[in-house]
Amino acid sequence: MAEGSARPAIPRRHGADLETGRRMAGPLRWLIRGNPEPSPTQWQAIGESLNQGDPAMDQLVDWMAAEGLRHTKPLFDRALDQGIAALPDAPEPLRRFFVAVEARPAWVKPALLAEGARACGISGLTGMDVLRDFGLMAGYQAGAINRSLVLTGALQKGAQRRVAETTKWWIDATRPGGMERGAPGWRSTLQVRLIHAMVRRHLQRHPEWDAGQYGLPVNQGDMHATYLAFSVIFLFGQRLLGVPLTAREGHAAMHLWKYIGWLMGIDEHWLGDGEQAGRIALYQNLLAQAPPDETSRQLGRPLADEPLQRRYRRLAWLQGRWNRAKHLSIARAFVGRRGMDALGLPEGVLPWYPLLTIGPRLGWHLAHRLLPGGRERLVRRGLKVQEEYLEVLFGDGEKELTRPMDGH
Repeated sequence: MAEGSARPAIPRRHGADLETGRRMAGPLRWLIRGNPEPSPTQWQAIGESLNQGDPAMDQLVDWMAAEGLRHTKPLFDRALDQGIAALPDAPEPLRRFFVAVEARPAWVKPALLAEGARACGISGLTGMDVLRDFGLMAGYQAGAINRSLVLTGALQKGAQRRVAETTKWWIDATRPGGMERGAPGWRSTLQVRLIHAMVRRHLQRHPEWDAGQYGLPVNQGDMHATYLAFSVIFLFGQRLLGVPLTAREGHAAMHLWKYIGWLMGIDEHWLGDGEQAGRIALYQNLLAQAPPDETSRQLGRPLADEPLQRRYRRLAWLQGRWNRAKHLSIARAFVGRRGMDALGLPEGVLPWYPLLTIGPRLGWHLAHRLLPGGRERLVRRGLKVQEEYLEVLFGDGEKELTRPMDGH
């Protein structure tokens, strides 16, 4: 920014409904040591993050667009798949970007990445339920974040495909070895980062995008919220459903997600080193979020019906309705009556599934952890059932990430 130039005004959405924000963030207070309230400096920084993008990728996309995507996108894909060294004559903007992302930060600990991946798989489908019903569904209450999804055609695409592609990316990124350079999770993360920058570039020119209200599309604050959903909320939600994750496992998962977030283009300032830092960041981010609006219902209702559209191999009618009822019950436990109403979900739903399954699930995990080799069996089984879950979401078709992940 040139000396003397004015900073963009903080978007009007910032802290627009503190009452709703405090209601959503309230349960976190029980898990946070000390006072999590943001200082004036922190509150200002959160507001300013809504006008901040991903400079490294944004500059690369500007160059790609100027030179022509028909020519530059294949170069990006080749560098992604083979490494920048495979392109000795690579244009300087492409080389500069890939040299930066191929060099891991000094703080990355490979052993902790591997342990974090195992921790992400240990609960199997319970982790998938938390991501869907606490990360995605509950996240749709943040109306301002939804705006980019709606304007990029998320409603026309359909909830089932969005859930499938988001889950594919998440599983790629959280497999053991998935974030090694050139591995599926590493490549998928950079593909998502590229798409986010393209969406950011496109929506800034969209006639319906109100920068004064929403800030920059797919901004640092909203990407930070997504990172917190896939890390802090993922860990917190599993424990609420009876999965006894240890502090060590939580720390490892947070380390993995710190690296994923860094590769995603989130400024390192927003990436915490542990669960306590992550919970405080989530608390403060929720205070700043805009309240639910019409987009919350536009996205919540189709997601509620998504289980009816999965590719079940048998008893599709029965499995679809069972899973719809199960997910609504889990959502009810996480968002409460007011959240269900804000999302346009059915009235009268009770949290029966969490109440009936938390005890058996806790007993199952504790028993395995007490037996020799039991934790390893939990990890192997959990990773396996998460992979099988993709087959239900995609069917026998190709599992390909083609659009940006759901943002929260």
